[in-house]
Amino acid sequence: MSHANAALTPRARLRLAQLVVERRWTYAAAAKMFMVAPRTAKKWADRYRAEGPAGMRDRSSRPRTSPTQTSPDLVRQIVRLRWRHRLGPVQIAGRLAMPASTVHAVLVRCRINRLSHIDRATGEPIRRYEHPHPGSLIHVDATKFGNIPDGGGHRYVGRQQGERNKRATTGLPKGADYKPRTGKAFAHTVIDDHSRLAYVEICTDEKADTAVGVLQRAVAWFTEHGVTVERVLSDNGSCYRSFAWRDACADLNIKHKRTRPYRPQTNGKIERFHRTLGEGWAYARFYNSEAERRAALPGWLHFYNHHRAHSAIGDQPPISRLTNVPGHHT
Repeated sequence: MSHANAALTPRARLRLAQLVVERRWTYAAAAKMFMVAPRTAKKWADRYRAEGPAGMRDRSSRPRTSPTQTSPDLVRQIVRLRWRHRLGPVQIAGRLAMPASTVHAVLVRCRINRLSHIDRATGEPIRRYEHPHPGSLIHVDATKFGNIPDGGGHRYVGRQQGERNKRATTGLPKGADYKPRTGKAFAHTVIDDHSRLAYVEICTDEKADTAVGVLQRAVAWFTEHGVTVERVLSDNGSCYRSFAWRDACADLNIKHKRTRPYRPQTNGKIERFHRTLGEGWAYARFYNSEAERRAALPGWLHFYNHHRAHSAIGDQPPISRLTNVPGHHT
C-alpha cells in the first residue's frame, strides 16, 4: 500500500509508464496528465522498461548506507548501561559523552526505551507470549483471602469494630491467644492463556486432592465452552508436585509444565488476574459476611468473562476469543 504522501498509486504509475513506453508519449505530456514532474514520469517509465508491471510496487525508502549511524560497539555500551544499571537517556549520555537524543533513539530501536519493558531481577527485556488458540495452555494457581466476619471486616469498619465483629461471629476457632480466627479462603484459579477466560473455586485448603478436583471440574467447564485443554502451567507448590496431580494430568491427557523456581513472572497472567480478582471482587465493596462475598463471586466472574474489556486482547471480553461456544451462532 502506498504511503500517505505518494502522488501516484501502483495502478496510476503503471498507466503513466505505459503511456510513455507503449504509446510514445513524451515525459512532459504524461507528467502533465498525472500532475507530477517529468522526472517522476521518467523514473516510472524506466522501471517499467526494466522490470515490467512488477516495478510499479512500492520500495523501501531506507538508505543503502548510513555513515552517521551509531556504531554497533556504542549501541552495545548503551544497552549494557540500560540493562545493568537501569539508567535513563540523560545519564547514559553523560557517561558516554554523546547526545541524549541519540541514546533515546537507540533505546527505542532496541525496544528498551521503557523500564517497564525490562525485568528487574535479570535486567533482560521482558518476553511476552501468547498461545495461538484457546486450550493450548491454561494457568493454574491458588491465592488466599482472609474470611470476613459477620458485620464486616476491618478494611471497611476499622480494626476495633472488626475485632468486635470477630468475637460476635459464632463458630470461629480460637488461636493460642484465645482470640477468634476467621481463617482463610483459598481461591483456586484457572486462566486460559489465549482468551483469558477464567474459572475460580473457593476452597478450604490448597492440598493435592483439592487442586486435582478443581482441575477436573475446570477442564469439564472449559469443555462445555468448546475448549479442549492441552497443557497446564503451574508453579512449584506441593500440590502441583504431587503424584495425584501427575496422575490426574495423565488421565485428562494434559501435559503439565512448571515454572522455574522463584520466577513468578512466567505465570504472570494468573498473578495479574489475582490482583484483578481482589480489586474487582474480594475487596471491591463492603460485604456483611463471608457468605455474602462468596455469593457475589459467580456474578463477578460472569462480568469478567463476558463483559469486562481486557486491554491485553484488544479491549474485548475474554469470551470474544471463543468462536465455537455452544449456542453462540443460534
